[in-house]
Amino acid sequence: MAANGFADWRLSVTGLVERPQSLSLDELRTMPARTQITRHDCVEGWSCIAKWTGVPLAAVLDEAGVKAGGSYVIFRCADTLGREKYYESIDMIDARHPQTILAYGLNDETLPISNGAPLRVRVERQLGYKMAKYVMGIEVVGSFAPIRGGKGGYWEDRGYEWYAGI
Repeated sequence: MAANGFADWRLSVTGLVERPQSLSLDELRTMPARTQITRHDCVEGWSCIAKWTGVPLAAVLDEAGVKAGGSYVIFRCADTLGREKYYESIDMIDARHPQTILAYGLNDETLPISNGAPLRVRVERQLGYKMAKYVMGIEVVGSFAPIRGGKGGYWEDRGYEWYAGI
């Protein structure tokens, strides 16, 4: 996918939505964008400041039409840790926060693969492990209890706190 600039990549938006979506990177780039300079705080103790550009997650959710009972957003990712695909979740409060974006740009450039290309989520009110990279799909759910370890994310299934607010 990277060889052709992610032209074949699609973001699926499924689950408790009225209108499931399959969006290309170009389609996301035509949606109203937000650029923000924010600090990334890692659970390991380091931090950095960067300029991120992307579409507000709320706009994508509005396009899909979240159904009643849709309380959480699950991010399905392309990367694997061990034998498992990475995944993460946030609640609708964070999903609809104005600074929560699906980022495709970093420091006025296309988002590099090392930083999660073609798309990563930025949840500026949370620690870095909540900001899934290599996002392939978004699923709106009423509960994450039946998903994998039932804790809401790869690291949460291994003991991290689900809410990693800063």
